[in-house]
Amino acid sequence: MPVTFPAVPALPPRKTLRPERLGQPLPPLKSPRLLAQLRERLRFMHYSLRTEEAYVYWVKAFIRFHGLRHPAELGGSDVEAFLTHLADERSVAPSTHSQALSALLFFYGKVLGQQLPWLKEIGHPRRQRRLPVVLTVEEVRHVLRAMVGEHQLLAQLLYGCGLRITEALRLRVKDVDFGQRALIVREGKGAKDRVVMLPQTLVPALRAQLGLARSLWAADVEAGTAGVEMPHALERKYPRMGSSWPWFWVFPQDHHSTDPVSGVIRRHHLYDQTFQRAFKRAVQATGLAKPATPHTLRHCFATHLLQSGTDIRTVQELLGHSDVATTMIYTHVLKMGGGAVRSPLDALAQEG
Repeated sequence: MPVTFPAVPALPPRKTLRPERLGQPLPPLKSPRLLAQLRERLRFMHYSLRTEEAYVYWVKAFIRFHGLRHPAELGGSDVEAFLTHLADERSVAPSTHSQALSALLFFYGKVLGQQLPWLKEIGHPRRQRRLPVVLTVEEVRHVLRAMVGEHQLLAQLLYGCGLRITEALRLRVKDVDFGQRALIVREGKGAKDRVVMLPQTLVPALRAQLGLARSLWAADVEAGTAGVEMPHALERKYPRMGSSWPWFWVFPQDHHSTDPVSGVIRRHHLYDQTFQRAFKRAVQATGLAKPATPHTLRHCFATHLLQSGTDIRTVQELLGHSDVATTMIYTHVLKMGGGAVRSPLDALAQEG
């Protein structure tokens, strides 16, 4: 029978409009150094910290590749030479190749302000579509049992709700709705919000996790430390909101750290690398030969829902895909294993 979920309120689509899309000219750069200008422009245009780190890395690599020459002295042939080096000598994946190209196009167009013809002539590499790694229900069970504590709860949320790892780590107390049995994912991929179901089996563990988080929050309030990071300009508009309980992390760190952007010492959420290492140890403990990562649990969520009869449009909404064609990749996974076409060798064996 098809799986049904309790009704949850629909969220209107929210999209961050960048200045160039509104027809506004970009302001002049204040930073004297080149890479600092790149960071300044990326932050002004509301790019994520991960994108900022990646773009700075590729621009650094590009400058070093050309012997520390100033990028303004280089042209399209130099960019193509660098990209050819990445593809031929370093054998990077098409997605990595495309990321390096996007970084250079952004750098030349938005930082150096060079709208040259060759910027449009450089094409992005063709990406080959790969089938995702998917575990069976029994394999997922073994991996989850090999994890403990908050890491186990995080893995259960990834599999039970179809969350990306960053979406789970950035959950705040206000985003957990026990009454509606729902989780609200704020500013997921593409800066989109969505609602996903909260598995009933996770309610006790999630309440216990909130109890641990509340004790850390109370200690921070008593010590008068800076509140948690707030999105956009909310920290300036509501200075005390970052220290309030509703905005606190569901999965906070057990120690304070320095904010990489503002330099403020505050409590951050759990690091993704810490969880990834814990997940890798669990996969190794189960003896699985499949190259599973935390994101594999999201693939398992979608595939297992489709196997149980859930409509693909529902799965698309739960995953936050803009196009159902992206969700269709899981229908190809369904064609493998027990639901696939029967091999003629099995028929031959039965006749023999």
